[in-house]
Amino acid sequence: MVKPDFEKKEIEGEVTITCKVVKTENQNFIQIDLQEPLIIDHLILNVKTKLKFEQKGNVCQIDLEDNKFELNSKFKLHFIYHGKPREAIRAPWDGGWVWSKDKLGRPFVSVACQGLGASSWYPCKDYQGDEPDNGANLTIIVPDSLVAVGNGNLISKVKSQNPKTEQQTTLNTQPQTVYTWYVKNPINNYNIIPSIGNYINISDTFQGEKGILDLNYWVLDYNKEKAEEQFQQVKPMLKAFEYWFGPYPFYEDGYKLVEAPHLGMEHQSAIAYGNNYMNGYRGRDLSGSGWGLKWDFIIIHESGHEWFANSITTKDIADMWVHEGFTNYSEVLFTDFFYGKEAGNDYCYGLRKNIANDKPIIGVYGVNNEGSGDMYYKASNMIHGIRNALNDDEKFRQMLRKMNQVFYHQTVTTQQIEQFLIEETGLDLQKTFDQYLRTTQIPTLEYYFKGRRLFTRFTNCIDDFTMPITILPKAKTITPITKWKKNRLNKKNKEWFTKEHIERLYLLNLVNVPKP
Repeated sequence: MVKPDFEKKEIEGEVTITCKVVKTENQNFIQIDLQEPLIIDHLILNVKTKLKFEQKGNVCQIDLEDNKFELNSKFKLHFIYHGKPREAIRAPWDGGWVWSKDKLGRPFVSVACQGLGASSWYPCKDYQGDEPDNGANLTIIVPDSLVAVGNGNLISKVKSQNPKTEQQTTLNTQPQTVYTWYVKNPINNYNIIPSIGNYINISDTFQGEKGILDLNYWVLDYNKEKAEEQFQQVKPMLKAFEYWFGPYPFYEDGYKLVEAPHLGMEHQSAIAYGNNYMNGYRGRDLSGSGWGLKWDFIIIHESGHEWFANSITTKDIADMWVHEGFTNYSEVLFTDFFYGKEAGNDYCYGLRKNIANDKPIIGVYGVNNEGSGDMYYKASNMIHGIRNALNDDEKFRQMLRKMNQVFYHQTVTTQQIEQFLIEETGLDLQKTFDQYLRTTQIPTLEYYFKGRRLFTRFTNCIDDFTMPITILPKAKTITPITKWKKNRLNKKNKEWFTKEHIERLYLLNLVNVPKP
């Protein structure tokens, strides 16, 4: 439960965490995270026993010395807390509460805390590798002039008169409404988000692979007509993504877009939307190809995260390329689905100008370090290269669908994803992953012709780097290595291995190709 004070920018809250004992050794204390300056007032075990605890910095150490639990038993920790949570300055990138107002001067409030951590506003086990197995409830108490939206389904809405005191502000003296939302599926802590404003609801349904999916759009009242027009893109998006990735992963919780006072975020089953009801990324095409202006970036990108980030979640934020690389590539696949493969190729190629090559994509493990922003565009282009090396789009599609079956609602590591792709493609991709995820080098493909023979090699790369590349769909796949390698061309495919076609391969593979 959370009750915000909009004038003081403070919150009061209560959190109940159900814990399961998986080890019986070292039960003297348990750690729960809560970031300063929030303060825990009381901690109660199983509704009846007060526990000793100590807040040190951003953690709370709970004394369990007098309470022993058997293996596989469960117990509940109930926290009562309050304080002034960190305020976001540049949401969603820096994280925290967003205490905003709409254009009519009314409260318009939400939270964005990916990376910063959910413990920035409520007590939790702030670890991405462990999600609540049975979902979560979120209760939000607001003045009855406002509407509060959370993840999943609304299970209750109750009005409650708030007694007046001399200290209370105008908003706080209004009658209160208590909204309770319920998420049935596992959900990562950073995805559990309250959104508060003068919302109205637009509802619809989508006939998907698993049946009827409820669609709900919560938008500020004066944006109803804009939303009804712009959000027509949702059903085509779901159609394309279910084709490529399999069923939407959270049918039981529905699909929502919730207007937000920031650009957007992939909050599970309640995607934050703040793209001003325009196509592109705030009206511009990140690829420069023109295709990115055909659709709304936040609707497409953040919805792609429902498969990659929300259903398939990395245990460590250092592996966020799994979230952002595949989701960035979902933009390519959406473009491909509706505008053709060449359009998808052009869009993907256009994104490369955003690659910084500043540091490796994979960050440092165990210290909440997410690595380079190249997890978006460089990782996406690496996936594009794997697709073209496979040279079989139907096999590639079935692989993505299987990936979403095998790792459905799970937390994973980079190694699991790499091994899965190696096994499913049948390609030796380990060096590909090491090159693009763990270094900043972009390989150079050098080549020359001698008769019917094409000689190739990779330079500017790790030792023994190799990667299958397909120059054009009708050409055979070749696999250059770091030494000169002979590729014999027969009469059937020689016409596809001209210098012009070799030089075009950079459209499909993230490699440098020197001019002859």
